[in-house]
Amino acid sequence: MPIMTSEHNSQAVISDEVRTLYGDALTREPALAPPPRSGNLLRSGNHLRSGNRLANLWRARTYMRPYIGRFTAMVVFAFLSTMAGIVTPLVTQRIIDGPVAHSDHRGLWVLGSAAIGVGVVEALFMFLRRWVVARATLGVEAGIRLDMYAKLQRLPLGFHTQWESGQLLSRIMNDLSTVRRFLGFGLLFIIMNTFQIVIVAILLLRMYWPLGIVVVISAAPIVWLCLWNERRYVKISRTIQDQTGDVASAVEESVHGLRVIKAFGRSEHIYDGFNDKATTLWQTSLDRVKLVSAFWTFLEAIPTLTLIVVLAIGAYAAAHGHLTLGTLVAFITLMLSLIWPISSLGFLLSMTQDAMTASDRITEIFDAPETIHDGPRCLDDPRGELVFDDVSFHYPDSDDDVLRDVNLTVAPGETIALVGGTGSGKTTLTALVPRLADVTGGAIRIDGVDVRDLRVENLRSIVATAFEDATLFSMSVRENLTLGRPEATEEEIAEAIDVAQAGFVWDLPWGLDTRIGEQGMSLSGGQRQRLALARAVLVKPRILVLDDTLSALDMNTEALVEEALKRVLVGVTGIVVAHRASTVLLADRVALLQEGTITHVGTHPELLATVPEYRELLSADYDAEQGMSGGAVENRGKEVDHA
Repeated sequence: MPIMTSEHNSQAVISDEVRTLYGDALTREPALAPPPRSGNLLRSGNHLRSGNRLANLWRARTYMRPYIGRFTAMVVFAFLSTMAGIVTPLVTQRIIDGPVAHSDHRGLWVLGSAAIGVGVVEALFMFLRRWVVARATLGVEAGIRLDMYAKLQRLPLGFHTQWESGQLLSRIMNDLSTVRRFLGFGLLFIIMNTFQIVIVAILLLRMYWPLGIVVVISAAPIVWLCLWNERRYVKISRTIQDQTGDVASAVEESVHGLRVIKAFGRSEHIYDGFNDKATTLWQTSLDRVKLVSAFWTFLEAIPTLTLIVVLAIGAYAAAHGHLTLGTLVAFITLMLSLIWPISSLGFLLSMTQDAMTASDRITEIFDAPETIHDGPRCLDDPRGELVFDDVSFHYPDSDDDVLRDVNLTVAPGETIALVGGTGSGKTTLTALVPRLADVTGGAIRIDGVDVRDLRVENLRSIVATAFEDATLFSMSVRENLTLGRPEATEEEIAEAIDVAQAGFVWDLPWGLDTRIGEQGMSLSGGQRQRLALARAVLVKPRILVLDDTLSALDMNTEALVEEALKRVLVGVTGIVVAHRASTVLLADRVALLQEGTITHVGTHPELLATVPEYRELLSADYDAEQGMSGGAVENRGKEVDHA
C-alpha cells in the first residue's frame, strides 16, 4: 500500500452533542446492555442470540431519550400533516355540495382558498417533520455505534477469535443504518398510517355506512396477507443479513491476504469462493424480491378491487338520491387516500422485520459476556515481581487445558527466557500477564496482588507486550509508536527507535509523520517488528513481555537489537519468548515449557548440561540458522555452547 503523509489522514467528525452524550462510551455500560441472564448459542454465524426480537428493538429507546423533544415534534408534525390530508376531501365535499351546486362564486373562492391553505399547511408540516427527525435518528445511530465499538474493545480475545470480522462490520454499519431508517421513517408511518386508516374508516362509515362496510370488509384479506408474509420474511431477512456479513468477511480476508494469494497463483480459486458467497447472497436476495413483489401485488390489488365495487355501488346510490355527489366524491377521495397507507403496510412491515432482525444481530454483540473486569486496586509504584501460582488455562470452547500447573517466580528486574516447542503454550502464557485472557485456574500476581484485582488500565501501564505478529495501524509512524504512551517526548521516542534499531523511519518521506498503510503492509516484516518493539519499549513498563519479537530480523540487526535490549532490560522484569539460541542469552534464567507446564527452570548452562529436551530445541535452532547463514552464526553458536 502507498505511504502517505499524515496530513492527508481523514478525520472522523462527530457532533459536539454526540461527543457530550457518548464520550465516555469506553468505560460505561452500554444502554443496550440487558440485565444479567444466560444465553444460548445459535448458528447463523458463531454468535449469541438474544431473546425476543421486538424486545431487542425496544431496547434502542434508551438512545432516543436525549432526542425526545425532536421525536415528539416529529410525531406532532406528522399528526398535523395527516389531519390536514384528511380535511382536504371534507372541504372538497363542501365545495361540491355548496358553491358548485348553488353557483355561489364568492363561496367557491372562500372554500377554494381554504382548500389551498390546508394543502400548504400539510406540505409545511411534512417539511418540519423531516427536518427535526434527521438529527435525532443520526444521533441515535452514532450513539449506538460508539457504544458497540466500545463493547467490542472490552470483549475478550476469545470472542473475536470466534467471529468473522465481516460479520462484526456488517452489524456496526449495515444493521445500524437499518435501525436508523426504521426509527426515522418506518416506526412513524406505521403509527400514522394506522391512525389514518382508523380515522378515515370511521368517516367513511359516517358518510355512507353501506360503502363503509365494503371498505372495512376489504381489510380482512389484507390482515391475513400481512401475517402470512411476516413468517416467511423474517427468516429470509435474517439469512440475507448473515450472508452479507459472510461476503464482507470474504472481501476483507482476501484483501489482507492478497500477497499470499498472488504468490501462490490462487486468485481464481479465491475468486471462486467469493463468487459462491456472492451468488448465494444474490439468489437469497432474489427470493426476497419475489416474496415482497407477490405480497405487494396482492396488497395493492385488494384496494383497487374495492374501489371498483365502491364506484359501482356509489354511482347507483347517487343516482337514486341516497347520497350527494359531493359526498360520493369525498368518499372516493378519502378511500383513495387509504391506498398508500394500506399498500405501504407491506413495505413498512418488511422494514420492521428488517429492523427487528438488525437489532437482534446488534444485541448479540451487546449481550456477549465481558470476562475481563476492572479490579478495585492500583499499584502506584510497582517493583515488578511476577508470580505464576499454579496457573491453568483452557479456552471457552474446550475442556482441555492449554496450560496446567504453571509455577514460576520472576524477581524484580530479572529476565526469564521462555523456551518450548511449537504449541507448548508460550504465547498463551504471555497473554495472561496483561489479562488479554484470564486464567481459569490458579493466579498471576504482581508484587503479591492478583492481576484480576487490579484496574485493567493500571495493569496495562505496568505490563507492555511486543508480539511476534506485529500489528500496526493505518496512521503515522509517530501515532503507532506512542500508542501506549501518547505523552512521550521526542527524546524518548528517539531512544526507543534506537533500541529497536528502527532508524529506517528517519528515511521515510515525512519521517515520523509518514502515514503507513493498513496493517503496516507498506513495511517489511522486520520493520514492522522493530516498530512494535520500539512501541513496547517506549511505554517504559515495569514488566516487559517480548513474544518472539525478533523472529523476522536478520542476524546482524538481531544482534544490534539484543545488545540494546540488554540495556533496556536492566531494572525491568522481562519475559522473553525465545526460539533462537541467541535470544536466550538475554535472560538471567530459562524456563522450559512442555505440554502446557513448566518442567525445568535454571540458567542457560545448567539446562544445556542437564536437560536433553532443552539441548535438542537449541540444537535444532542452531542447525537451522547455520544452514541459512553458513559461518555467520558460527561464533554465536560457540558462544551459546560455552556460556
